[in-house]
Amino acid sequence: MSTRTPAPVPVIAEERTVSRHGWIQALAAVLTGLGAMVLTAGLGLWAAGAGDLPDGAFPRVVAATVVTAVGGTVDLTGDAGDLAETAGGLTVMPLSVTLIGALVTGAGFLRPLRHRAVAGAPELAGWAARIAVLWLLGLGGLAFAARQTFAVSLGDGTLADIGDVFGASPRIGFTTDVPLTLLAGLLWLAGVLTLALLVSRGAPLPARLLRFQESVRPAAYAMVVLLLAFVALGTVIGLVVAVTRGQPAQSLALVLLGMPNLVWLALTTGLGATWEGRVDGPFGLPMPHVLDEVLRTPDTATLNLDTLSGFDGRVWWLVAVDAALLLAAAFLMAARSPARMRAWQHAVRMAVALALTVLMICLIGRISARFGLSVLGVGDLGGNLSGKLLLSPQLWGALGLALLWGLATGFLGALLARRVHRRGAVENR
Repeated sequence: MSTRTPAPVPVIAEERTVSRHGWIQALAAVLTGLGAMVLTAGLGLWAAGAGDLPDGAFPRVVAATVVTAVGGTVDLTGDAGDLAETAGGLTVMPLSVTLIGALVTGAGFLRPLRHRAVAGAPELAGWAARIAVLWLLGLGGLAFAARQTFAVSLGDGTLADIGDVFGASPRIGFTTDVPLTLLAGLLWLAGVLTLALLVSRGAPLPARLLRFQESVRPAAYAMVVLLLAFVALGTVIGLVVAVTRGQPAQSLALVLLGMPNLVWLALTTGLGATWEGRVDGPFGLPMPHVLDEVLRTPDTATLNLDTLSGFDGRVWWLVAVDAALLLAAAFLMAARSPARMRAWQHAVRMAVALALTVLMICLIGRISARFGLSVLGVGDLGGNLSGKLLLSPQLWGALGLALLWGLATGFLGALLARRVHRRGAVENR
């Protein structure tokens, strides 16, 4: 009797499907990713009150929000002939929109590749290239749409009288640098697709990279779970505050636009990291009032556990929350790793993974917002018509603390995971 080995028909069929209909699937991935970002940004801005903007500007503000969510910048402009001068710029990522876009786009990228053990590098590159081309087209359309101007009211004082005499009607607006936006968006997409391949157990890798999956994938997965856990915890707290203290619209706007900005800042602060910043003028932080109090100083202020505890002693709970969630992430990483790995190896990998995660937070969590208007020199880009919001980390200190926390929690997590049955475990006889 002869034994026949069934041919891998499903795999071959799926490869042909991806090859033949790759553009359709890539288009679906791009449209769902951008659609999720537009929807999230739109709901968040509507909750923040942007739906009342004049001149039908709401859709353009939504487009600008999506542009900044992938790393683009918004330039503030103004014009009133020779009578007025403006200066300004905005660099901030609404990380709720960024996170939703990354999750949906990454899932769309992985969907056609599921149930595959190995995929060639040319195939993965071709699939990613299709998504990249369509992504740039969609993002380019949003970048071109993200521009608007508004008339500025000078009030009832001296500036209004000057404007009436000279017929000056100052207008301010925003626009985007399209080439720079496309470059930033392409880098963002490359990072999302790479991270999707690293995190998913079922995602295929080229044969040459298979030897790295046991060391890289558990750590990458643990870091993504850690970041999502902080977002989930912050969202629950925000919803509880909205129910118990009122202002549901403001809380919803924070959840839909900037919750990761807040909770990932709290993550690094709980590790002991220091941020520097300043709030001046009408700008404010969509965050707890204590942050605004610390940063609203004449000079650059320091934001860390010590300065925050001077206003609210409960911030020390951030250390306990960090310790608990980092230990859970280290345990998860060890439980998904082969049993032959030793505790010190887990500690080193956890330290490197956490340092890279903190580096990402420090790079995307920076905020820079400036605007000023003067009319015939009155105001001098200052006073009530100007504002400044700056927030940046002390990078090297944050990375050093992340390494120390990663070594400690990685070692403890490996010890806790010894009782868990894992791949590669060998029974003692």
